[in-house]
Amino acid sequence: MSLKPVHVIGAGLAGSEAAWQIAQAGVPVVLHEMRPVRMTDAHKTDGCAELVCSNSFRSDDAQNNAVGLLHEEMRRCQSLIMACGDKTAVPAGGALAVDRDAFSEKVTQALHNHPLITIDRGEVAGLPPEEWDSVIIATGPLTSPALAEAIRSLGGEDQLAFFDAIAPIVHTESVDMNKAWFQSRYDKEGPAGTGKDYINCPLERDEYYAFVDALLSAEKTEFKEWEKNTPYFEGCMPVEVMAERGVDTLRFGPMKPVGLTNPKTGKRPYGVVQLRQDNALGSLYNMVGFQTKMKYAEQTRVFRMIPGLEDAQFARLGGLHRNTFINSPRLLNHVLQMKARPSLRFAGQITGCEGYVESAAVGLMAGRFAAAERLGRDIVYPPATTAFGAILHHITGGANAETFQPMNVNFGLFPDIDLKNPKGKPLRGAERKQALSARALADLDVWLNSAA
Repeated sequence: MSLKPVHVIGAGLAGSEAAWQIAQAGVPVVLHEMRPVRMTDAHKTDGCAELVCSNSFRSDDAQNNAVGLLHEEMRRCQSLIMACGDKTAVPAGGALAVDRDAFSEKVTQALHNHPLITIDRGEVAGLPPEEWDSVIIATGPLTSPALAEAIRSLGGEDQLAFFDAIAPIVHTESVDMNKAWFQSRYDKEGPAGTGKDYINCPLERDEYYAFVDALLSAEKTEFKEWEKNTPYFEGCMPVEVMAERGVDTLRFGPMKPVGLTNPKTGKRPYGVVQLRQDNALGSLYNMVGFQTKMKYAEQTRVFRMIPGLEDAQFARLGGLHRNTFINSPRLLNHVLQMKARPSLRFAGQITGCEGYVESAAVGLMAGRFAAAERLGRDIVYPPATTAFGAILHHITGGANAETFQPMNVNFGLFPDIDLKNPKGKPLRGAERKQALSARALADLDVWLNSAA
């Protein structure tokens, strides 16, 4: 039987994963990507699943961390994004980080080589035509203005928006290792790590406060008039905006020194700047948590105040771009369809999920839902006890539509678990997280069997 294709708009992480899941189910896909015909303010290539902010997929601990659990759930669903991430992993302590270029190349190659996937380069300017009866919009936080306006008009809701900041990348050879050293927090090894996966640049008390003063006084990027009231997303806050909240804020955030000992002094530093490997060669390192809106010349001046980075050469300086997302709890139903036009599904960051992994996970679900629909099968959505289900529930009704903001996956989104420890007390801390994870994976396997 000849099946009509499902159209996926956007070849970021969510769109790439959605297209892969649909094609793997035996349904043809047309994957629309406007780059390089039309570029965005943040992307640099025309590759599928290009990573523009960080190379980290965050924790890979499936027992104690919600995003690590999501990694495992995606792997069990034969995720393309996770498979390519695992193949291009670079050392990052307990996190999964990837070589950006190699990762994008592998995703792009897999999609190009799939016999049921056609990649169409060009912008979808406005709503898709009516004859496209199954569409997944996965255009991400940098949706083209024409499509964003069409979505806003159809949904009857103003687009919500926030600024997302990009951290600088340093050439490794320019770091002074007489002052810096290699160590992961608590010497923790990760999926591709050794326990010495980060470059650590220490600051003593006077150096720390001089650095904070410089951050606060540096010249910043000025916003356009229409951007001035757009809020930042808390999970990707510019470092100087964090510093404005209090002089010690950074010491309890990206510059916290816990779990680190300077081998040159035998002591824990007052503050620390960590750099995480950004490519497989180890020639580039990303300044962890140092997203910024400072002007380029100011970035060079201020960041070279950091011990070990006095002669730093930057492969990329930080930047700022405006992200948009829809009010999903109000506009989408429980299978990610737009209530006003059910032929449209949404996936990825445009739905208000936050993070690379979460975006790909929503793409995975949208793809599976669309494939099941096209094949005439019942759509079985994941239980709320899984990481998939927790995200899905949050963005399609669990969150308050009046105050909806982007959200990373976290155990606070999961239904509670009524278990007690051997002393008869409710589970807390690590025990509770491990119990939630074990329940999630058990329920995920049941879902996969029922969906099949």
